[in-house]
Amino acid sequence: MIRILVADDHAVVRHGLRQVFSLDPELSVVAEAKNAWETIDRLREGGVDLLLTDMTMPGLSGIDLIRRAKLEAPRIPVLVLSMHADWQIAARAIKAGANGYLTKDSEPETLIEAIRQVSQGGNFLPPALATQMAFSASSAESDASSAEMSDREYQVFVALVQGHSLVDIAKTLHLSAKTVSTHKFRLMRKLGLTSMSELVRYAVKHGIVE
Repeated sequence: MIRILVADDHAVVRHGLRQVFSLDPELSVVAEAKNAWETIDRLREGGVDLLLTDMTMPGLSGIDLIRRAKLEAPRIPVLVLSMHADWQIAARAIKAGANGYLTKDSEPETLIEAIRQVSQGGNFLPPALATQMAFSASSAESDASSAEMSDREYQVFVALVQGHSLVDIAKTLHLSAKTVSTHKFRLMRKLGLTSMSELVRYAVKHGIVE
């Protein structure tokens, strides 16, 4: 039996995952968390074999949560289930300690395969994302300046190009609007951009948004 901790701030997602896993006798959701701090608390309680977590929840950012989870429970594998199909976000998650990464539009069978693989000590990336990561990382088109952004700056960057306001981003990340504005200024300086339209074009060019 693989005992799963599901961390996602959307109740409907957690419920849906429970329904998916209920069809497999070897999988069991033994705990849920709706934010980063609850996730850490559940890990401390023990009785979990795998953490299945979203990348964007209230509290710690996805990257910070992964790092904290690995510190609190280094033997518990972390599988990220995210809405972001961006290879750079996946790469940052893996670098932070995640054992696998897949997107929320994946088929249930793929998710179950990922859980089995990661719980057995392996790693998992969907073939398409792995290919994109390998080619983009080695391609001349890969922009080193985006890799130089901090994880928080990159998180703000993705939220901005998805159309979220500074106020909304601040609420989601539990930061002040001024701090988010500072992150925006720094990331745009690193990218050599001066306007939101340029930022969006950059994101489209690099496959961060469509």
